[in-house]
Amino acid sequence: MAVLENVEPKRVFHYFEEICNIPHGSGNTKAISDYLVNFAKEHNLECIQDANNNIIIKKPASKGYENAPGVILQGHMDMVCEKEPALEFDFTKDGLRLGIEGDFVHANGTTLGGDDGIAVAMSLAVLENDEILHPAIEVIVTVDEEIGLLGANSIDCSSITGKRFINIDSEEEGVLWVGCAGGLQANSYVPVDRTEVTGEEVAIKITGLVGGHSGAEIDKNRSSANLLMGRVLYALDEVIDFDLVSLAGGTKDNAITRDAEAHLIVEKEGIKKIKEILEGLQADLRKEYTNIDEGITLICEDLGEKTENALTKVSKEKVIFYLRMVPFGVKKMSAVMPGLVETSSNVGIVRLDEDKLVAISSVRSSYCSARDALSSKIQYLTEFLGGDFEVIGAYPAWEYRADSPLRDKMVEVYEKMYGEKPETKAIHAGLECGLFYDKIADLDCISLGPNMQDIHTSREKLSISSTKRVWDYLVEVLKELK
Repeated sequence: MAVLENVEPKRVFHYFEEICNIPHGSGNTKAISDYLVNFAKEHNLECIQDANNNIIIKKPASKGYENAPGVILQGHMDMVCEKEPALEFDFTKDGLRLGIEGDFVHANGTTLGGDDGIAVAMSLAVLENDEILHPAIEVIVTVDEEIGLLGANSIDCSSITGKRFINIDSEEEGVLWVGCAGGLQANSYVPVDRTEVTGEEVAIKITGLVGGHSGAEIDKNRSSANLLMGRVLYALDEVIDFDLVSLAGGTKDNAITRDAEAHLIVEKEGIKKIKEILEGLQADLRKEYTNIDEGITLICEDLGEKTENALTKVSKEKVIFYLRMVPFGVKKMSAVMPGLVETSSNVGIVRLDEDKLVAISSVRSSYCSARDALSSKIQYLTEFLGGDFEVIGAYPAWEYRADSPLRDKMVEVYEKMYGEKPETKAIHAGLECGLFYDKIADLDCISLGPNMQDIHTSREKLSISSTKRVWDYLVEVLKELK
């Protein structure tokens, strides 16, 4: 029996579970895209699948709604793939292992992909149901949102006729998002040289961090394992002589890094000193991150005598310098919307290749000028160390629109249903609305979604009751957009 078979709203969770059974990590979207094409065929709906696997499905208006302006429902089909380190799981082949705990759906040991599988599930449930009253609907489902909004950037919108745009890619019920940050991926490549060394190899591991979404949770003051590794290596370098063999932390630029590991070559008598330093530093960090990240754990494992190609002294100093200096966290809060992060950076991936340090940061801002200024700071650091720098997937901010008939109607419907007005605010995370706002003239955008927790982590979960309320609200909004 399907895990979510009896969960309300049944058709939404039916489609959500089908989506969860299909591997659909970023960059691996062909199967889920073909699933959507087959859905459209089965329901006799017009469907466009482009070369990148983006999908557009169109459904005519309900009777009596033929003259109403069309509505666009939009989400993305890819998910962030994170798992517990010890779990044997292949995101390219395995379906998610769903479970229910109280009011929440989760996946055992992995991300759930509620971001943004629930948008796809709700859209399909609307498309299949001829009893739901609505104007003409165009459903847009993009690929690779999680790695730079690539699908929204590439999709051809010339066939789209709607001007009212409902994005279902938010994680807080009762909030209508009316603006979002722009962003880019900043890639640093710092060259390194190596030399053969022999000694005791030790693994330095940083674990136990909370992590989270680098947009929505960057203001929570959580630590980054990559930044902590820089601090650890600097502290060790001040006291003992060591050679750096390898370094790795994080797999997604838009996730705050939870784990990092470095391998060092040291003299045998230095291992005791390393453990003492780590013990003291761990105690300090847990105090510094009380009530935020106090599970920080620093581990030293002795791997025995080895001969390895380690970094030269100069290359080691370049790596430590980069990790100590690269921007991380909130850089500026908004003066226009209190509580909104305006500009931030997250170095989500650090990797030491044979000939270079690779570091990938997600840079965000409500203003493209501030985004680019912060990016140029990383570029300056990289080039100062003799490296190369590139920007990938820059996307614009979605700026607040003072005149929004769609927002006004959705606020009105919410107040009728729940007796209070929803919040309207901007979000620091990147949403695809900004790109569609650029592509489709006179677009009126709103983003909404049910309550989710710990997205982009293996603790991600989706509220069942909130999904039901958001679904009921969406159905009522479509009915009222006559």
